[in-house]
Amino acid sequence: MITGMVITLNESKNIIGCIESLLQVCSEIIIVDSNSTDNTVELAESLGAKVITQSYLGDGFQKNVGLDYASNEWVLSLDADERLTDEMVSEIKAVDLTTTNHDAFAFRRRNYIGSRWIKQCGWYPDFCIRLYNSKKTKFSEVKQHASVQAQNPKRIEADIIHYSFENLGQLFAKPGRNFSGRAAKIMYKKGKCANSFSPFTHGLNAFIRKYIFQKGFLGGVDGMTVALSSAVNSYLKYAKLLEYQRDPKVIENEDFDKIW
Repeated sequence: MITGMVITLNESKNIIGCIESLLQVCSEIIIVDSNSTDNTVELAESLGAKVITQSYLGDGFQKNVGLDYASNEWVLSLDADERLTDEMVSEIKAVDLTTTNHDAFAFRRRNYIGSRWIKQCGWYPDFCIRLYNSKKTKFSEVKQHASVQAQNPKRIEADIIHYSFENLGQLFAKPGRNFSGRAAKIMYKKGKCANSFSPFTHGLNAFIRKYIFQKGFLGGVDGMTVALSSAVNSYLKYAKLLEYQRDPKVIENEDFDKIW
């Protein structure tokens, strides 16, 4: 028996498809919602999901909130914009979770922009642990880019689908959604430092990694765009960190206890 787990904030466009996908292999669904103002909660409850309301604590902390409410040891965690493929459903059903020696299973993830599957820039195969034994492991308790800290995971050679962005405009809006600002605040609180060259060098390195080493050049315009977006995000992160170091007025106007 598996518990499906999803964290949400205003996911009315995605939540029905996500829950219906999980119900193919899960006996219960738990939604941890951070005060949605749309009808995410109502839609989830209409499909039988248990909804827990929790103001956002950061990625890993939030994804662990629902564990105290789960009836099953095994948890399948999806983001609201992710779906199981038919192949993945079959693979999960074929695993004997009562006898396995593994504490978690990693899935390949197909990342999409619109209806376009992006196979370059490190976007595929993007292995990530999504099914895990909650008595043995859980998500790392960090506020950004959390992952399941499994000791003996196994890869399942099947895919889940991630509808990452509806279009290229959303991809370039990512830095504007304050991902870079959050990262800069976290780095500043940890005492990390930047110099005048840091924004440029980190931005350039991000572009080269995505476009050259992860073969973004094979992806045409989409590959170039993903590489450029990564570069912009990296540039802004270190530019903001440098700003915190150099400008006391900016520091005065920031609340470093409210990163989220």
